[in-house]
Amino acid sequence: MLLRLRLVLLSLGSGVVLLTLLCLGAQNLDDRHQLQLGTMRSVALPSGFLIGVSLVIGVISAGSSAAVLMPNQDD
Repeated sequence: MLLRLRLVLLSLGSGVVLLTLLCLGAQNLDDRHQLQLGTMRSVALPSGFLIGVSLVIGVISAGSSAAVLMPNQDD
């Protein structure tokens, strides 16, 4: 159980660090795009930021799913 908790916290921590670096790096990008979300449009965001957010979500979800799917280690 402790190993699973460490894995989830590690993936969340690395996701937060990546998101912080992404936000700092995406401030001066000029090429901005909008996303079509159903009938609404999002705020104009840099394309690198959109790709980076999907990467961060992938890191967090992969670490969480690895922790959930880890076999039990009953000693």
